[in-house]
Amino acid sequence: MATMKIKKDDMVRVIAGKDREKEGKVLAVDPKKNTVVVEGVNMLTKHTKQTAQDNSGGIIHVEGPIDISNVMLLVDGKPTRVGFETKDGKKVRVAKSTGKAID
Repeated sequence: MATMKIKKDDMVRVIAGKDREKEGKVLAVDPKKNTVVVEGVNMLTKHTKQTAQDNSGGIIHVEGPIDISNVMLLVDGKPTRVGFETKDGKKVRVAKSTGKAID
């Protein structure tokens, strides 16, 4: 399996779909399904039932997963592709546009 180029807590921009041009922080990454959950993007409506533990039932809005190919990493506020290089014996992510190390 290939290494994920986008990680949790990265800032990304959506480049395709109904939420195109929106930006947000990555909340979760699923490498098996190649999806990410981005804050404020792909909002879904869930209907929750009132339970003994949680008295607040009703309609809530949660972020849904989107395919990782539909987001680009933001470096210095600009979207860029990501590559890998070995520096000091460690594999680090590198922004293709600037050549700057991300990690």
